[in-house]
Amino acid sequence: MIQQALLEKFEQFTAPNELKRAGIYPYFRPIEENHDTEVIIHGRKLLMFGSNSYMGLTNHPKVKEAAKKAIDRFGSSCSGSRFLNGTSQLHIELEEKLAAFTGKEAALVYSTGFQTNLGTVASMVGRHGVIILDELDHASIIEGSRLSFSRVLKFAHNDMNDLEGILKTFPHDKVKMIVIDGVFSMEGDICNLPEITRLAEKYGALVMVDDAHALGVIGNQGRGTADHFNLTDQVDIIMSTFSKSLASIGGFVASTKDVINYLKHHSRPMIFSASIPPSAAAAALAALEIIQEEPERMEALWDNTHYISKAIRDIGFDTNTSETPIIPFYIRDNQVTFQFTQRLYEEGIFVNPVVSPAVPSDSSLIRMSIMATHTRCQLDEAIGKIEQIASELQVFAERH
Repeated sequence: MIQQALLEKFEQFTAPNELKRAGIYPYFRPIEENHDTEVIIHGRKLLMFGSNSYMGLTNHPKVKEAAKKAIDRFGSSCSGSRFLNGTSQLHIELEEKLAAFTGKEAALVYSTGFQTNLGTVASMVGRHGVIILDELDHASIIEGSRLSFSRVLKFAHNDMNDLEGILKTFPHDKVKMIVIDGVFSMEGDICNLPEITRLAEKYGALVMVDDAHALGVIGNQGRGTADHFNLTDQVDIIMSTFSKSLASIGGFVASTKDVINYLKHHSRPMIFSASIPPSAAAAALAALEIIQEEPERMEALWDNTHYISKAIRDIGFDTNTSETPIIPFYIRDNQVTFQFTQRLYEEGIFVNPVVSPAVPSDSSLIRMSIMATHTRCQLDEAIGKIEQIASELQVFAERH
């Protein structure tokens, strides 16, 4: 029987029902069809500006055909963990190509990007070490640090003086690892990797970069943050996910052969989770090939990003420090953020609201994600609807 205290806890969580009663609940909307930049929900067509499919590859014929062929060859599931029966030849091929793509000796595929961070961060440093995080790092990094038994410290977002202040409090030979997002998932800005690697060298720390939102987006052919800054050799560990530019599900970590070998035999989220199905590995392989063979996709992504980010700012919105296809525009009120999101939905535009406790209420925002395959007509339609609803809700009149 559930204890009364827990029953009361569940009963008192009424926020979702309150939003539903107000007609502005924005979550768990079932997508009936997905056609890249357009989706069908409840029989209605919407322009998708909430997807992380930056390269627009989830409906690419080559990606879908690769997944279908993998099912014919391997079935729908490995039915086991990578550690035992869950490794197919496709997993090995994908790891080899990801290692080469990121400029590292070896790579290891996990079931999700979240598990990649969970398993890597939790396994690396140990209870006598220190993990140092940017305060805006992804939740998976934070959860991994909690499982590590290491001492965990945070520095102010992209504040290199704060980072150095933490590093200098420890002896040079103290085991330390700095873990940062390459591209921050809500803010859309890029970490100051040149200064981070300089400080890591000065104070004897490892550097791990989460490239979930950077792979396919920045760097030569989309190789990520380290390549973007020409610092691949100075970054010890690179991780990323398949669920964004690589049009699949899963994640990977790339590093030296010794690090990867250690993780293979110590990373519990990898050892005790079923592996991604071969179809997912095949889809990621195909997407990786397309990214390298079709550089025009990355060019289109950045053309679209520059176009719409300027338009959003011209309307009068604050996009803060965003410099990537993640474009936040700040509403700075939870309720109005939900209302704005719902009105855009009604007008055929799918976006994502970000409210407290994910951010402070006065920093609530709407997050748009731009894709290489968005057309100029679709961008203009979204811009027009955003401007219309901003006027309708008097967002600027209330905050200026």
